[in-house]
Amino acid sequence: MEKGDKVWEVFIQKKAGLAFKHVGNVHGYDKKMAIQNARDLYTRRGEGREIWVVPAEAIVSSPLEQADAFFDPSEDKVYRHPTFYEIPDEVKFI
Repeated sequence: MEKGDKVWEVFIQKKAGLAFKHVGNVHGYDKKMAIQNARDLYTRRGEGREIWVVPAEAIVSSPLEQADAFFDPSEDKVYRHPTFYEIPDEVKFI
């Protein structure tokens, strides 16, 4: 990677209303170059409707070494699980 070149994470929306999906990353000196590189690399066959590029250093994630402690508290709150509730027959789509 050359000086000034950054890594950008790429997200593509396939159709209006659908969620954006992470498809990979590209290199670019600025956001304009990153968008062009993402378009050229990930939408060559018309796969997308819209592209997001995000500087890789802006992505924040949970610490892998603390994964058990980080996600464990949700297990003791059974009322958060959808199986705890009964769905009325009148409700067709959830």
